[in-house]
Amino acid sequence: MSNSITDRAQGAPRAARTPLNRSQIAGFWGAWAGWTLDGMDSFIYALVLTPALTELLPRSGYAATPGNVGLAGSILFALFLVGWGLSFIWGPLADRFGRTKVLAGTIFMFAIFTGLAATSHSVWELGVYRFLAGVGIGGEWALAGTYVAESWPEDRRKMGAGYLQTGYYAGFFLAAALNYTVGVHFGWRAMFLTGAVPVLVAILILTRVKESEKWQKAEAKVVRTRPLHEILGPAYRRRTWVACALLTIAIIGLWAGAVYEPSAVIQLALKSGMAKADAIKTASLATGLLSIGTILGCLALPPMAERIGRKRTLAVYFSGMAVAIAGSFGWAFYLPNGLAPFIAWLFVLGFFGGNFALFSLWLPEQFETRVRATAFAFCTSFGRFVGAGVNFLLGAAVLNMHTLGVPVALTAIVFVAGLFIIPFAPETKGEVLPQ
Repeated sequence: MSNSITDRAQGAPRAARTPLNRSQIAGFWGAWAGWTLDGMDSFIYALVLTPALTELLPRSGYAATPGNVGLAGSILFALFLVGWGLSFIWGPLADRFGRTKVLAGTIFMFAIFTGLAATSHSVWELGVYRFLAGVGIGGEWALAGTYVAESWPEDRRKMGAGYLQTGYYAGFFLAAALNYTVGVHFGWRAMFLTGAVPVLVAILILTRVKESEKWQKAEAKVVRTRPLHEILGPAYRRRTWVACALLTIAIIGLWAGAVYEPSAVIQLALKSGMAKADAIKTASLATGLLSIGTILGCLALPPMAERIGRKRTLAVYFSGMAVAIAGSFGWAFYLPNGLAPFIAWLFVLGFFGGNFALFSLWLPEQFETRVRATAFAFCTSFGRFVGAGVNFLLGAAVLNMHTLGVPVALTAIVFVAGLFIIPFAPETKGEVLPQ
């Protein structure tokens, strides 16, 4: 696309951006759709948590008390995150066999086991299905981000990372819309059934999308090494562990805010006098607002990263997350009429939750093609393992403190800690994707 008007205004010529070919366009939309449905699948659980466990706990021998629902929900979500953590297996497979085939495999896996969750007869069955779906979901981001970074032209791939990341939060919006329509009328099992739709995307990727040329060139000349051993070796060790730490912080913040947001909105809505059905609809609308904010945050991030650098951009977003989490769960949640202020804070929380777009842009720049997918998958998986433990602790804290706001608000501290870790990361502004 030409920017001739801007060029004339600045008085200097500017080259048009490299056009995308059909395979690059199809590949992006396949990866984006997979990431969208991945986000939808992840958030379906948060939206149907209460009705699903209210039905399944008695069938499993437990009373469906609010405390048991909260504890069981946290345990099941921790299992889901452990499944996410085990998704590091996809990275070496993608470095060995290619991005598109393995990406399709991840989508197929999470779609099948999300659909099977609709058949659950006990909490234990639901836990197994969510664990296996998590293994598939966890690999999608690493492989989609790697594919787009490698297949798009250098002058477009930064914004490509921002565009790609919007998919996950578009999935949040889609899940909220489905809950507002399908969930309210047909229940939680129907919601899980909608999660089987991504199978079609997997078929599209396998049949229509070509492998990235960068991977093909690297595959043609590479001498087989152990990619996991290499990213933990002297050449990459520091940047690998710093990236793991930063992603861990981002994941803790995402799930603390996003997973507990519907429950918080429902509590505040019921407190304000709404009927239960209206409270559930309000939670869906609030989730939609959170998603819109995050999509805008994802789109705003790449230009900022190009202007002020990757590290400063992440510092801005981490600072915003700390303030938004404290403002929403630590302050608005406890106001006498806190529903409206809490929902307003959710938009801010969503915007700065767009920090994940930076990792889609930044991580591929830090590793060579032969180990890129492995590094991306390992760093994201590490954060998910820690996130699983933190989520379990949060569930226990909510149960023991008899409140939702304070435990979640305390996660703002990890973003402050992250500001002291960011300086140890490499700055890659202005650098091309390493081959």
